[in-house]
Amino acid sequence: MIIKKIYLGRLAIPLKTPFVTALRRVEAMDELMVFIETGDGRVGHGEAPPTAAITGDTIESMTAAMQIMAPMLIERDIETDFADILNLVHNSIPGCTSGKAALEIALYDLWAQSRNEPLFRALGGVSPHLRTGLTVSIGSVEKMVGDAVKAVSAGFDHLKIKVGHNAEEDVERLSAIRAAVGSQVVISVDANQGWSVNEAIAAMNRLESAGLEFDYLEQPVKACDLEGLRTVRRAIKTPVLADEAVFAPEDALRLLEYDAADFINIKLMKSAGISRALRIAEVAAEYDARCMIGVMLEGPVSVSAAASFAASRPEIITRFDLDGPSLASINPMRGGAKFEGPDIFLSEQPGLGIDGVDGVSIIQEFA
Repeated sequence: MIIKKIYLGRLAIPLKTPFVTALRRVEAMDELMVFIETGDGRVGHGEAPPTAAITGDTIESMTAAMQIMAPMLIERDIETDFADILNLVHNSIPGCTSGKAALEIALYDLWAQSRNEPLFRALGGVSPHLRTGLTVSIGSVEKMVGDAVKAVSAGFDHLKIKVGHNAEEDVERLSAIRAAVGSQVVISVDANQGWSVNEAIAAMNRLESAGLEFDYLEQPVKACDLEGLRTVRRAIKTPVLADEAVFAPEDALRLLEYDAADFINIKLMKSAGISRALRIAEVAAEYDARCMIGVMLEGPVSVSAAASFAASRPEIITRFDLDGPSLASINPMRGGAKFEGPDIFLSEQPGLGIDGVDGVSIIQEFA
């Protein structure tokens, strides 16, 4: 299975409502698409969003990086050179984790196709079914309560509540949402580095003293502040999940050795793809730590890959934040995984099982 062409495209996916966190506001997904075509006519699909506030990647920077990475892959054989191909991607340039992830997703799609297996099974998974939670963006108390109630009515029983703009108002938001949705709905809190150490401890102590329970508190302080993260963890009852603090396996090792978090949020766009995400999961397993698989407002191609990876490590990855397609107003992907409210059903076709993606504007070709 020889790589003959690599196409880059751009795809806009409108959101149902703006996505607002402590770090950014997004009106629509703006995805870089990667298509890898082989000599036997097969196509591998990849995708990456620009998340400059977290990864530093933009559409322009990823496209520029592809001019270095993509030509190196032409004429390489997926079946015999797969490990070497992945090494070429990762050793080609520093950074550009999202662009590398898009390439890796397309490569893994083809690798599983060459084995005539769906990707989740080729990676060692058994069940094609996962169940995701849904994110509630930062807004007024009334807007967030309404969004939370609507999500529960749509079948979601795990909500991630975005906070981090104002700790005092965040306590009000979380209290009101819990009162509105009841005690049976699992609620998590994601500050996206928006709180100080003292704000995080004070806010969570107030909420916990009021009898409110949360599944986890995600990245309350700056990613570089492991001491602060550990301080928060030791001061509150709610488990702490590290997100922006962990990009690479080395980050996970350092964080777990420092006892700074209970869980790790693995995202393909941070880890630079599936191969290093697998290594992060291995590090977590060594410390008997559990992980969540998350996304950064990604479209259905990328989410399909993330879900396939998660399905391959059910003993480690026990939480799922794969709500990108649920937040989008359309699904441009033909074939592949099915997204039905909180339920994700992975394709049983070889690779990711994708037949095509509508609405993509091709912007570059490598052959």
